[in-house]
Amino acid sequence: MATKNDEILRKPDWLKIKLNTNKNYTDLKKMMREKDLHTVCEEARCPNIHECWAERRTATFMILGDTCTRACRFCAIKTGLPTHFDKDEPNRIAESVKAMNLKHVVITAVARDDLKDGGSGIFAETIRRTREVNPYTTIEVLPSDMGGVYENLKTLMDAQPDILNHNIETVERLTPRVRAKAKYRRSLELLQRAKEMYPEIPTKSSIMVGLGESLEEIHQTMDDLLEHKVDIMTIGQYLQPTRKHLKVQKYYSPLEFGKMAKVAREKGFSHCQAGPMVRSSYHADEQVNEAAKQKQAMGDKLLNETNE
Repeated sequence: MATKNDEILRKPDWLKIKLNTNKNYTDLKKMMREKDLHTVCEEARCPNIHECWAERRTATFMILGDTCTRACRFCAIKTGLPTHFDKDEPNRIAESVKAMNLKHVVITAVARDDLKDGGSGIFAETIRRTREVNPYTTIEVLPSDMGGVYENLKTLMDAQPDILNHNIETVERLTPRVRAKAKYRRSLELLQRAKEMYPEIPTKSSIMVGLGESLEEIHQTMDDLLEHKVDIMTIGQYLQPTRKHLKVQKYYSPLEFGKMAKVAREKGFSHCQAGPMVRSSYHADEQVNEAAKQKQAMGDKLLNETNE
């Protein structure tokens, strides 16, 4: 007999996914295979892949292969000992961004604890090459904590991405259970150090809810991120990718997400996007644009107050 903890919650109606495999979708899938590229959209089984690929023609590129050295209990990306290290990958990413005519691109990677630099060198080269080929495209990067090594972060930040995104993923209490090898405080330190290196580069982080956290813990996570100078926050519903992964403890309603976003903005984030299907790179271009508007408005307000 199944116990309460063994039961799998039924997905509510608002989590139904619309499948769309139109020409945009098939063209993007074909291009990824032809250029031997990976996307987190596919590898992490993102629920938004049909909307992003078919309707918005956007994708989040995943560099450094498809095998992660960590085995986080929420993530569908395969784990093991990576063998992939392709020095030409930055060129193929840059050309793909050009072919897709992207105004904003998100580049993430598997965790590569097997590499001395944590993959920061390839990250930096991908930023530089993408910018050379696509000078009007804004570049957002989503790295792992790279072992918390300061020099690795500096290598990446010296390439000056337009936005640095590193996900805290969950509240502090649940971090040891949810994230393999990662540490809550180390992620906060990475975000703050990135801001210290280049104060003008916006920082961003994301959490999943539905893993057993309390509302008070969500609010504390907001405070922790703000204390470490994070500008943008996203909040999304955790979805169990396979039966081997952590079970969903709660499905939050759209109304509850709306309230969380309101609290986040009131606390001081320049932008917060929250919703059942929101992921850190979901509508990333809109998040960056909105944050830039808010930042400009705040700057104008301060300037006017100074002149009065």
